[in-house]
Amino acid sequence: MPHIHLSYQWSPDGADRTADTSPLQHPLMNLLQAVRSSGSIAMAAKALGLSYRHVWGELKRWEGVLGQDLIVWEKGQAARLTELANKLLWAERQAQARLAPQISTLQAELEKTFALAFDPDSQVLALYASHDDALVQLRERAASQRLHLDIRFCGSVDAIRALNEGRCTVAGFHAPIQPSADSLMARTLAPLMQTGRHKLISFAVRSQGLMVRPGNPLQLTRWDDLLRTGLRFVNRSLGTGTRLLLDDWLQSKGTAPEQVPGYTREESSHAAVAAAIAAGQADTGLGIEAAARAQGLDFVPLLTERYWLVCLRDALPTDPVKQLMALLSSQGWQTQLNTLAGYQVPSDTGQVQSLKASLPWW
Repeated sequence: MPHIHLSYQWSPDGADRTADTSPLQHPLMNLLQAVRSSGSIAMAAKALGLSYRHVWGELKRWEGVLGQDLIVWEKGQAARLTELANKLLWAERQAQARLAPQISTLQAELEKTFALAFDPDSQVLALYASHDDALVQLRERAASQRLHLDIRFCGSVDAIRALNEGRCTVAGFHAPIQPSADSLMARTLAPLMQTGRHKLISFAVRSQGLMVRPGNPLQLTRWDDLLRTGLRFVNRSLGTGTRLLLDDWLQSKGTAPEQVPGYTREESSHAAVAAAIAAGQADTGLGIEAAARAQGLDFVPLLTERYWLVCLRDALPTDPVKQLMALLSSQGWQTQLNTLAGYQVPSDTGQVQSLKASLPWW
């Protein structure tokens, strides 16, 4: 069993971070991926901006460390990865998908701490939220404007509870646009918020649906397909809004959860669900389109929902919240949000909304 050691780096303001494919990377995996993509040590070195000698030497060094071959070295043949090398790449992809929310939380915590050290005029806003790809992009844009979003990803229910307990200033949750008042979603979220005390901030409209392998080989098109015998489903963890959507549908049908094959298998994020499907470990799972497209999967939309930010009324006049609302209302952010697969910009983005007006089930 190998031991894992983590470290972090500083980059100057304005440094290009778009080249980072993941907050969790290892140099060996970059070498192996480059060899797999190019089929050549020389081409891999060129793609990475390194010398042939360095890449060859590093691969040989790691073979010595691991005590196993990583490259099939056949003269006159394209370089190929061994079974171990392929497994290592697969393991890193799985780790990236499963741990990305936690790593992003750690990254935000470090940025917040050093922002206070280097820039006393910067704003920090604590935000607990259901995992969402648009929020990740919003954090990057906000940081460039000296607003540091200290995002901690968790389930929608836990996020609102954190707000009520004073552990954050803003919470993020999602819900169908018009859920019935007696739905599980309404009955779960309604007791957590009070009219007059809690205020909604419009954030985004997004699609939820089935993430499936390319070409949708099982021809999954509707909720009822989740009950097929032999289907390998992967679920979201308890307390997440996506899990509530599934449980709500099951209750409306009078169907027991165990009738969904794979109901008890859980992943912590949309990205982790997509990674499991892409790796052939599952046939489908509920999630957002952006996560599916990022893994090269197809997507079957089932419903449209609103993603809301919520804060207490007293927080609205504070500088960080006002700066957040101004950012959400900006043309630059709205243009960026529109480019994200499965997302739409509502006309009231960045505006304060009342619970009764926006969520009739209150």
